[in-house]
Amino acid sequence: MNGKKVVIIGGVALGPKAACRLKRLEPDAEVVIVDQDEYVSYGGCGIPYFISGDVNSVQDLMSTSFHMLRTPQFFQDVKDVRVRVRTRATAIDRVKRTVRVLDLASGVEDDLPYDQLVIATGSTPNKPPIPGIDLPGVTSVTNLHSAMAVKDMLSTGKVERAVIVGAGAIGCEMAEALGDLWGIETHLVEIEDQVLPGILAPSLAAIVRNHLEEKGVQVRLGRRVAEIRRDKEDGGLEVELKPEEIIRTELVITAAGVRPNTELARSARLATGPSGAIIVNEMLQTSDPRIFAGGDCIEIAHLITGKPVFFPQGSLANRQGRVIGTNLAGGAAKFKGTVGSFSMKVFDLGVASTGITPQAALKNGFDPESVLVVQADRAHFYPTQDLMYFHMTVDRKTRRILGAQAVGANGDAVAGRINSIAAILPFKPTVEDISNLEIAYSPPFASALDVVNATGNTAENILDGLNRPMEPGEFERCFLIEESADCLCLDVRSPANAAPFVERYGSRWLNIPQETLNKRMDEVPRDKRLLLVCNSGVRSYEAMRQLERAGIKNTMNVQGGVAALKKSGAFPKAPKSEGGDSRD
Repeated sequence: MNGKKVVIIGGVALGPKAACRLKRLEPDAEVVIVDQDEYVSYGGCGIPYFISGDVNSVQDLMSTSFHMLRTPQFFQDVKDVRVRVRTRATAIDRVKRTVRVLDLASGVEDDLPYDQLVIATGSTPNKPPIPGIDLPGVTSVTNLHSAMAVKDMLSTGKVERAVIVGAGAIGCEMAEALGDLWGIETHLVEIEDQVLPGILAPSLAAIVRNHLEEKGVQVRLGRRVAEIRRDKEDGGLEVELKPEEIIRTELVITAAGVRPNTELARSARLATGPSGAIIVNEMLQTSDPRIFAGGDCIEIAHLITGKPVFFPQGSLANRQGRVIGTNLAGGAAKFKGTVGSFSMKVFDLGVASTGITPQAALKNGFDPESVLVVQADRAHFYPTQDLMYFHMTVDRKTRRILGAQAVGANGDAVAGRINSIAAILPFKPTVEDISNLEIAYSPPFASALDVVNATGNTAENILDGLNRPMEPGEFERCFLIEESADCLCLDVRSPANAAPFVERYGSRWLNIPQETLNKRMDEVPRDKRLLLVCNSGVRSYEAMRQLERAGIKNTMNVQGGVAALKKSGAFPKAPKSEGGDSRD
């Protein structure tokens, strides 16, 4: 065989994809993958579902769609790719074009020559600087070994309580995994003031937090782990939080994110960015054009902010692997960047996002407006419909869509709507584009005026000054927590829906159904700030326009209405008879 020699360092996601694409285009290429682990080409994103029992075995995470295990022998026989497991790459000599590797079983070192090299070294779990972080019983579940160890502890009854440090995606998924099947008393600790920071707008994060708590997860926000120590009484662990609290536990899982694993690249003097990740061009070449890199060890362009970003995602790694494989074979494929799309499941909720949140928009120099719409994800009369909570971030100056997030019980519907936004975000759509975005319609799958279009319409009304929105969190602060004397809630729902709230909040909660408002305008106080609510925000917007016509302008429309407030846990738990339906 006289083909060129290609060495790939890393065998989980990107490496095998690049190797197989190259071999299809250039069968004579000599390709070798080296990985320091014994497992290669597995679905790492499925680890929480292996622990929860949704995925039966480790072999399921390593199998192809046609049920063959992706072992070194599989790659040799089926793909003509040589895979060396338990082999660590220790140095790259860019002048001699060799990779020094160490066989971890025998201790023997040798040099692998290359014509082209691919770095797919992935990421490393962040280790928070917490005293006791290295104690037995403290782990990050980021590979199959740690996953199997945790599942063994659970299945043998060694864990009654667990503490998860970090309420990002992995932390929330692990909270579900521990509680749903195993019934573990689970404590989720997050230093930020919301779950899924950087992924969800605060209004949707509150919904996810409330759902976690409804499922028995004890969520602690704005808390820091000060120390982990051995419990002298029972040999377990004590987790000390600040402000002061101690949680006794048998298992601590750190889920504080990851950082790019680029020590090898830096030692070879390849260019890296501020995040520590490898800098690549659109063809995914490093500062050395013979060396490509991709996956969780590189930074790429964020197509909303225009800035480099470290965004580790298995889906990106697979797509980048194909680009690299094409270019190894002499092609000119490009990977232009990401809009930051993401989806997950948290117990009974589907969660998805794309683009950037309002907080990130502000940090990046935009003038963000938050738009929240609550609407059925299918035709309102179709039996399987459920409410979707859809948030969009818009730039006030340019009317450009910067991001969108959604939460709902029908996860397929949630992901489908966010995917529709993700597909057009690179083209800088405006609110008008979203208002008229074509969504395939049929009652089992969508409304005639879809929630995506409704959110675009609402954004138009807000930007045009027709709708003055108040976010659920702001309503909760001024009406429920601070009980501001100048605020009065005007509920424009039916008397049956409003009655329990009138009874609970007395003169602070006024009920005038929207259809009777024009005839009862004299009953509306003009010396108060009116917070308009209905079930979802539609009728309260109509009421705002009616009040405006009557000269009453000190009004705010509570976005998402009572549906969003209840879903986020803002109100005390209501009797079954309270509130009626949550739709307009």
